[in-house]
Amino acid sequence: MAHHANTLPHELDAPAFVDAWRTRALITGAIASVLGIAMGFLAHDDWEHFFRSWLLGFIICFGFCIGGMAMLMVQYLSGGKWGLLIRRSLEAMTRTLPLVFLMFLPVGIFGASLKKLYIWARYPNTEDALRHHLINAEQAHAIAFKKPMLNVVSFWWVSLLCFAIWAVYTFFLNRWSLQRDADTAPNVPYWQTKFENISGFGVLLYSILLTAGAIYWVMSLDPTWYSTVYGLQFLVGQGYGVLALVILTLIGLSKAEPMKTVFRITEQHDLGKLCFAFTMLNIYLAFAAFLIIWSGNSPEEIPWFLDRIRGGWGVIATLDVMFHWLLPFTLLLSRDLKRIKSRLKVVCYIMIFARCWDMFWLIEPNFADARRNLHMSIGILEYCVVPVALIAFWMAYYFTQLKQRPLVATNDPHLAEILEPEHAHA
Repeated sequence: MAHHANTLPHELDAPAFVDAWRTRALITGAIASVLGIAMGFLAHDDWEHFFRSWLLGFIICFGFCIGGMAMLMVQYLSGGKWGLLIRRSLEAMTRTLPLVFLMFLPVGIFGASLKKLYIWARYPNTEDALRHHLINAEQAHAIAFKKPMLNVVSFWWVSLLCFAIWAVYTFFLNRWSLQRDADTAPNVPYWQTKFENISGFGVLLYSILLTAGAIYWVMSLDPTWYSTVYGLQFLVGQGYGVLALVILTLIGLSKAEPMKTVFRITEQHDLGKLCFAFTMLNIYLAFAAFLIIWSGNSPEEIPWFLDRIRGGWGVIATLDVMFHWLLPFTLLLSRDLKRIKSRLKVVCYIMIFARCWDMFWLIEPNFADARRNLHMSIGILEYCVVPVALIAFWMAYYFTQLKQRPLVATNDPHLAEILEPEHAHA
């Protein structure tokens, strides 16, 4: 039997219901903002938990934005028709960088929040702080030893440099993508070489800058902690979350054209397998780090894990294992699940929730009142609303950017292949 290729719809813009998505996100963000501010006034910890939960929300939104840029460059390097489907969504994620930078400002610029979050900023004079028993000897030694790096000036310069370089890459990746679509001649080798050249070095630079950002923004919450795999864990975690969000976006858009035509079960299954690969890599990195520290049994390293498994935190750690790895890994083993949209959506929701849960487990036990002491309070409840507000506003901006460009890149060599009917590959 002859297989007749599908025809690409004339209308390639995002469907009208994306506006409804944006409206719901804005309403959610507004409600969560009111609740978060109210809890900040009611809490008795002088807004400390508000800034901690803000940091969590910022890291999640930052992961979607910069992780989207990294995934965009990876698909340019690897090729394949799967990149054609997710390219516009990833580009929309990268263009949220201005909003992500605004989210960073309350963390990095305001002196009050910087001192509430980072003990090295609060007590730059370690001798006086140690003398008044504000920090212990291990913290004083770590802050003094790392002072050339852990200081407010370095924090600012490194953060601004990271955002500036990411902004340059975001600009060129998005600009060249439009120029490629506008090119009347295919010029396939030219554009492939152009994107491969910027993406090859870009992935390496992204890995370095992400490691620097993870160290300054999260790992330095506990100046005594160090880990050579910390940046790589954030890198894999960003890919984990970005893939889940991309799949949810594609499934939602597939209810209407043009995604209804181009998003086939074959590509959905491929993206599900890629999620499975990132889930396995997540398991490997996290367990390997734990196993090495457990087997070494070094008194300088084990307190970091003890802070996160004692005093009630064992429940959070156990649920983190279930949400982050066990459930996605078990569910994604199924071939049928990866080919059924409604079931794959559930897995993706679990993955995004698990990413937030994992960041809570990483961030909160760094503070003296929380380590080995999980206690319910109004402050802790701010983790339920402040990150939701930031993520909701980020999603609204993401949906806005999604409507700025056609959803399908027309000048792509894989377009003809992806328009083939489904049963042609059965």
